[in-house]
Amino acid sequence: MSANDTVSDRRRFPRLAAPLYARPARLRRVDKQKVLDASLGGIRIYSDDDYKMDSPLELDLFLKDGTSLQCYARVAWTKRLPDKAVARYEVGLAFTDVAAGTLDQLKTVLIDDEGGPDTP
Repeated sequence: MSANDTVSDRRRFPRLAAPLYARPARLRRVDKQKVLDASLGGIRIYSDDDYKMDSPLELDLFLKDGTSLQCYARVAWTKRLPDKAVARYEVGLAFTDVAAGTLDQLKTVLIDDEGGPDTP
């Protein structure tokens, strides 16, 4: 996360209320990992991989109901975690190409900042 990011920048999108899991799309044999934070703008995950800034990724996202969604993202920021943490890095991924249908599915599980369902 850059020093220029503010809380308001990071919170300009409603948050997802349901559990969400992700994995790189081409790594089908890799275990899904829980997404720490998510919005229509992107996701935050833990990773042991050292992703380079602006690296493109194709992701599979898995919703609680078993639905899987595909989208593209770029590495927006990385943060090295201390030794003995759950992973080596915390990584922020910004969505770059998400189909309208995928966004519609994500919108169904959004909550607003007050914790209630998002109403357009």
